[in-house]
Amino acid sequence: MSLPDQMDAVEIRAPGGPEVLTRVRRPVPAPGPGEVLIRVAWAGVNRPDALQRAGAYAPPPDASDLPGLECSGEIVAAGEGARSRVGEAVCALLPGGGYAEYAVAPAAHCLPVPEGLSLREAAGLPETHFTVWTNVVERGRLEAGEVLLVHGGSSGIGTTAIQIAAARGARVFATAGTAEKCSRCTELGAERAINYREEDFVAVMTEAGGADVVLDMVGGDYIPRDVKCLRPEGRLVLIAFLGGPKAELNFAPVMVNRLTITGSTLRPQSVQAKARIAAALQDEVWPLIAGGRIGPVMDRVFPLAEAAAAHARMESSDHIGKIMLEVAGG
Repeated sequence: MSLPDQMDAVEIRAPGGPEVLTRVRRPVPAPGPGEVLIRVAWAGVNRPDALQRAGAYAPPPDASDLPGLECSGEIVAAGEGARSRVGEAVCALLPGGGYAEYAVAPAAHCLPVPEGLSLREAAGLPETHFTVWTNVVERGRLEAGEVLLVHGGSSGIGTTAIQIAAARGARVFATAGTAEKCSRCTELGAERAINYREEDFVAVMTEAGGADVVLDMVGGDYIPRDVKCLRPEGRLVLIAFLGGPKAELNFAPVMVNRLTITGSTLRPQSVQAKARIAAALQDEVWPLIAGGRIGPVMDRVFPLAEAAAAHARMESSDHIGKIMLEVAGG
């Protein structure tokens, strides 16, 4: 297959607001050992992209400097030892580089497009599903019959966590900031959605008997409140700090109730660790998607050239679900 030498891409001109995202021409990257080259159809927009744009989340040394941590499209070339087939339609977790017509990914981080999903929908799966699986199921050890509290329930991560947890037999509570967002959370499987602008989620969870796992992307002053929500042996899982990374916390309840406080970031993990997560998703979650039990929640689509507008929408927090960039469509 003949490939072009150059491609359209969106780069970060300098650290700053959405306006620093700039359309450029770049050389088409070449896949290395164990990697594949994907002709990108769609790319997902995620909070880490905005952090990178602002200069607060540097890519790994061996990753593309272009933003974009997930995409869907067609494999058009493979490096030595790569197991994925040229011509296969996939969605992929990327180390970076998704805001472009072509992107390189480890072959082991590519997953088939679930039956019944479009490429647009599939592009919104990897970042949220990898994150939720490793944090809620693996680190949070959520079991059927347990209670999960999800903060930011209407976000891409939140809508994914609600669906996966409910499908696996957990009871789910979620926080969100509007009546519309709360309604969407309950439609997706939350037993109760808490409008944090009008209700105290600690009081609601205390009345409900507490949570076994809290998934928190807010941090800051939510952390001591999360601890108050947890039952004995409960687990607090931190994945982001929209409210700041620091908090004052009384650790006595942590000791008395034998609580676990943990968390993770996805991007710095090894290729092997993310390959293991990909295999677990294909075995445990992809059948749920193919069976129509869960699915991506889509917000708005922007052309690649309007990536700045996509970032502005994400940072407004008006969205429900995933914001997508159309690169080649399909």
